[in-house]
Amino acid sequence: MDKPASGLPKISGTKLQQLQQYAGLLLDFNSRINLISRKETDHIFDRHIVHSLSIAHYFNFSANSRIVDVGSGGGFPAIPLAIYFDNVEFTLVESIRKKAGVLTDIAVQTGLKNVRVLNQRSEQVTEKFDFVTGRAVTAFPDFYRITAHLISSRQQNAMPNGIIYLVNP
Repeated sequence: MDKPASGLPKISGTKLQQLQQYAGLLLDFNSRINLISRKETDHIFDRHIVHSLSIAHYFNFSANSRIVDVGSGGGFPAIPLAIYFDNVEFTLVESIRKKAGVLTDIAVQTGLKNVRVLNQRSEQVTEKFDFVTGRAVTAFPDFYRITAHLISSRQQNAMPNGIIYLVNP
């Protein structure tokens, strides 16, 4: 995949189809379970998928990197990133059982073999990861408090391990 002049990753072929399938599944599930605000459904690509993929402008994760997405909700930013970085392992942590079930269904239906979903709170997770991601989960100091223990001290990427936290655009 190339990066166009705008800096955002250029996506085509199978990955674009997976993102489109993901958007369709998310909208379908959202009609039954509140995953994203209903007023945001018309902007799923620009305000959610592209926003999530903006991380790829700054990070090029090494193969076999491990990323945990805390408070995954509808799968942002983890699912778009898992589609883009298909050689990186993503663990989605979602404490609400219905949402965790939806995330599992989405991963299966889009063919994502690099995604697993944990139905638990981040404080219960004992594994270590290269990066922790989150998107508008809580105030950042609280997010740091509940996720800092997840960061591995073993470095394998150009950027130091840490937290990548997005706020709503």
